[in-house]
Amino acid sequence: MDDADERAFAEYFRARRDTVRRTAFLLCGDWHRADDHAQSAFVALHRHWRRIRDPLALDGWVRKTLVRAVIDESRRPWRRERSTDRTPEVAGVDADVATRTALVDALRSVPPRQRAVLVLRYLEGLDVAGTAAALGCSEGTVKSQTSHGLAALRGILGDSLDDLREAG
Repeated sequence: MDDADERAFAEYFRARRDTVRRTAFLLCGDWHRADDHAQSAFVALHRHWRRIRDPLALDGWVRKTLVRAVIDESRRPWRRERSTDRTPEVAGVDADVATRTALVDALRSVPPRQRAVLVLRYLEGLDVAGTAAALGCSEGTVKSQTSHGLAALRGILGDSLDDLREAG
């Protein structure tokens, strides 16, 4: 890469690193793994920087790479065991923090593909078509995975899912 490409990549990285890291955390539920996934996505982007012709496609490209990495990792045998580290309960925690903590803990229990759809649709704000493009699947798959994912969350959170929806 020439100097202009390096500067453009560095600028993009500075602007998007926190968002990509947060999305990775929501997808995998662990900050250390989120850092690894975000780094992998940016390394892949750097490697393919010159091939991506449309600068408006960068976010989608990184998102797709990130989601695929998280889902692929979840299929590995050593990752099938669920992490038991939960966010600690703290007395007097602000209601927004408690709500976010409950949601992230519940998302950890949802299968990876459904979790990816829920994160992209409701936390990243993508529509059905954008989510389908990010995941490389049909819009019908996104709709069914959304339905199944929300049902799983409902089973975990019960009535508090409706409270989360109203708060968000």
